[in-house]
Amino acid sequence: MTKSLRNGITTGACAAAAARAATELLYHDTKPGEVTLVNPTGQLIRVPIHKLEKIPGGTRAVVIKDGGDDPDVTHGLPVVVEARPTKKGIQLRGGPGVGRVTKRGLAVAVGEPAINPVPRQMIREAVNSILPPNRGVELTVSVPGGELVARRTLNPRLGIVGGISILGTTGIVRPMSEEAFKDSLLPLLDVARAAGFNQVVLTPGQMGVRTAVNKYGFPADAVVEMSNFVGFMLENCVEKGFSGVLLWGHHGKLLKVAAGIFHTHSRIADARRETLASYAALMGADRTLIAHIMEAGTIESVVDLLAEHNLLGIYHQLASRASQRAMEYVHHRLLVGTVFLTLDGKILGWDHHAREIGRALGCRELK
Repeated sequence: MTKSLRNGITTGACAAAAARAATELLYHDTKPGEVTLVNPTGQLIRVPIHKLEKIPGGTRAVVIKDGGDDPDVTHGLPVVVEARPTKKGIQLRGGPGVGRVTKRGLAVAVGEPAINPVPRQMIREAVNSILPPNRGVELTVSVPGGELVARRTLNPRLGIVGGISILGTTGIVRPMSEEAFKDSLLPLLDVARAAGFNQVVLTPGQMGVRTAVNKYGFPADAVVEMSNFVGFMLENCVEKGFSGVLLWGHHGKLLKVAAGIFHTHSRIADARRETLASYAALMGADRTLIAHIMEAGTIESVVDLLAEHNLLGIYHQLASRASQRAMEYVHHRLLVGTVFLTLDGKILGWDHHAREIGRALGCRELK
């Protein structure tokens, strides 16, 4: 029998619960061991309070981030809120370990602590109902260890410096949620648009990002990680008003797009050897070579096989086909080009749309 996975709580819900507990102690001298929140969908979320104490001039509450069964890098971090009395209103500040926004295009203004809109709303709603008349509170959210953990997130790419973001749209972490992963990639597109780019590079992972920026001279804000979600990110490029996309990455991942595969995780679909074998056949490969392609231990080794038979032109054809399939996927609302790379970052194949978009974005090798 399969064990059901345990939900967790978001950093936003942690901050809201800690803010509520700190304010209760500040103004009502009560020390709740647990806080019940109501999320934007009306669900109740019970959050244990790890520590609650008075400090000079105010109070401090600590909630330990619980990611449930989700492999979350913030799991186990303390989310700390310090509350101090003010004359009116709720003032929200970021302390150590909470990032600060430095780039336009995100849901939070430049210069503000990286506490997203829904957590801000949840914090205010949790606290507002228990404030005495004509009294306010200053709330400072901090996350000890957050600056170190943030290096393992997308925050450095997003221009969020000094710590993690306080996130969440429902307050609940769904274990290993693909939707949450997809949503975490979209702010990269917003940053690219806010930086003035109407064409963008989509690449499966960090290897592609580093190669595009450091080796080929693409602007960092124009290079966006898409993971396995090619179709999802293409659709969102359309929605966000981009005119062109350059698919950029290792041939073993992106040649799947030439076969019409827009979720490139291996458990969804593969067809890489079949695709390469069929194109090799179209270019005159004999049965022996086709059999070697189908039996190849790695996709990288196929490059050497094709080079021995002067058939590396296949990768230009496959790049053109991938671009065609991608444009069809979004009903020709985007211009799409494709560049295939080897494992060591050399350009293996490209199409004419790739050259056009690459030139526009300043790529040194596609001019």
